[in-house]
Amino acid sequence: MLRPQRFETEVDPGPIQIQARKVHFDVADVPLHWIPRHPVASNMISLLNIVLPSAERWFVATYNEALPLGKDPKLAEDMRGFIGQEATHADVHDKVLHEFMFTHGVDPTPILDQIEYAFEKILSPSDSSDPKTRLNNLCDRLWLIAAIEHYTAVLGDFSLNCAWDDYGADPTMVDTFFQRGVSYLSKNDPEARLTWWRTQRLRMRDSKLDLLPKYRKLFGSNTLMYFKPSFSPEEMGSTAQAVAYLAISPAARTAHL
Repeated sequence: MLRPQRFETEVDPGPIQIQARKVHFDVADVPLHWIPRHPVASNMISLLNIVLPSAERWFVATYNEALPLGKDPKLAEDMRGFIGQEATHADVHDKVLHEFMFTHGVDPTPILDQIEYAFEKILSPSDSSDPKTRLNNLCDRLWLIAAIEHYTAVLGDFSLNCAWDDYGADPTMVDTFFQRGVSYLSKNDPEARLTWWRTQRLRMRDSKLDLLPKYRKLFGSNTLMYFKPSFSPEEMGSTAQAVAYLAISPAARTAHL
């Protein structure tokens, strides 16, 4: 059964091979507030291009470390596909970051520095000589990847089940990145210069208009589900929806595999 159901009728597409598609997006003529008259919604979604390059390269390093532990051939195939996919994503987001944010006079360097520090220092692999400690560290990082991917992509039927003794990685760190990042971009937006309070008011307005998810859901109920020992990325997104979109996406249809 596909979960959650996004369409009134969904057809299970069956086994899906994860492929890295080299897509190109031309953002030369895209305005900074690409959602007209909604600077906060525009900045919050544009923030993905700042957060994701470092995150996705960290995904690649983590899955390369986990790959030898995969005993199931299909799981190993999915992991290799995911590694290629995330490496490609990182390059695309990085390119768009420089072509879009810097071109429009927004300097995201402080956010980039915090993100790189978090992924390179705080979330780095354990240097412990104890195999159990190293495995727990790896499982925590895989679990956090599932949390991050909830906000950034549809994983469909891809999952990696792993047992761990504690929750060393906290998904609220992801939430903090987004809240601090949106506030910074809105304050330094050359076309808006919004205060923190103004940013929050516009963000709540955009949520009511369904331009953004509601914080109480995004940072509340949707975050708490990651603390369930039985959590799996299969609970997020829809494989049928992803496959249907790839079939009509102009970027995906013209991409090189």
